[in-house]
Amino acid sequence: MNLVFEGVKVGMLLCIMAGPIFFTLLQTGVEEGLRAGLVVGTGIWLSDLLIVLMVYWGLAYVREALASDAFTLIVGLSGGLILLVFGLATFLVPPKNVYVADFVSTQRTSSYLSLWLKGFLINSVNPFTLFFWVGLMSTVVLRNEMAGGEASLFFTGLLGTIVITDFLKVAMAKKIRYWLKPIHLIWFRKIAGIALVGFGLVLLIRTVLLY
Repeated sequence: MNLVFEGVKVGMLLCIMAGPIFFTLLQTGVEEGLRAGLVVGTGIWLSDLLIVLMVYWGLAYVREALASDAFTLIVGLSGGLILLVFGLATFLVPPKNVYVADFVSTQRTSSYLSLWLKGFLINSVNPFTLFFWVGLMSTVVLRNEMAGGEASLFFTGLLGTIVITDFLKVAMAKKIRYWLKPIHLIWFRKIAGIALVGFGLVLLIRTVLLY
């Protein structure tokens, strides 16, 4: 149980970080409701799980790839461009259900597939996600010589905390909807778009400077 609790503590630290995932979940929850936000969340969670498994079973290969300038350049540029595209789309395209008669009732306007892909891609193409899991695997799992069962307990606590806190973020975002007027929703979407564009630009600039 101590290992599960250690994972929970790391997960709680992650939940207070305001990154692209945070703004994506809030924006989707506010505009399209709890179910749509959770579909985005499933894309994020599956991405995290796959990266954890990939890093756990192939840490040496992942480290070698990260040490490659070409790999870092490709991942950084593609990740920055995808964040820019999502950010610009969020900023420029107004919410489709903002002027409906029953404004406070959220209405899903995107397909479940597009919502899932949005969460999966934003999390997967962000190189900071990969760097985080590699660093965590190196400093916690390997340094403490955790066996497979021990590592499973740690990551169960960590990933479980991420799922629960993301769910709470989306639920909170849906509740915020009841306090907003149409103009507020438009501004909320623009703020989320600016945030994603900002993260994309920072990633592109850092990638180019490091290369």
